[in-house]
Amino acid sequence: MATVELRFSALPEHVRTARLVAAAVARRAGVDEAVLDEVRLAVGEACTRAVGLHQTGGISAPVKVLLIEEEKQFSIEVGDEAPHAVPGERGPGAGPGDPDGEADEDEMGLAVISGLVDDVEVSAGEHGGSIKMTWPTTPPPTILA
Repeated sequence: MATVELRFSALPEHVRTARLVAAAVARRAGVDEAVLDEVRLAVGEACTRAVGLHQTGGISAPVKVLLIEEEKQFSIEVGDEAPHAVPGERGPGAGPGDPDGEADEDEMGLAVISGLVDDVEVSAGEHGGSIKMTWPTTPPPTILA
């Protein structure tokens, strides 16, 4: 199992770099070329969400992205350190004190990610949250001499 860890300041301009790195590592891991655009879009949504949560919450910690290559699958986990009272897709709002607009935007981002990726796990708690997305990989072709 190979893992690449990327950490970046919670600034919107770094999301593009995270998308590019994720697509490059996904390609190397064996994710189908036809799916790479979905990988880029899903990572962009997850990172944009994490950046927004950090900026709204005044959190100076970096956003963390783990790119995990395993046998027959490739996963990307985007983590934030923003406190969540309830995981976004499991309840009617992001937490007490959140304005309705922010909760709706959070729900929309999670809906977009769920539409792009078949295997998504969202977890959240008082010390932060994560979105883990997984895609199947194909082994490299065997070259016979």
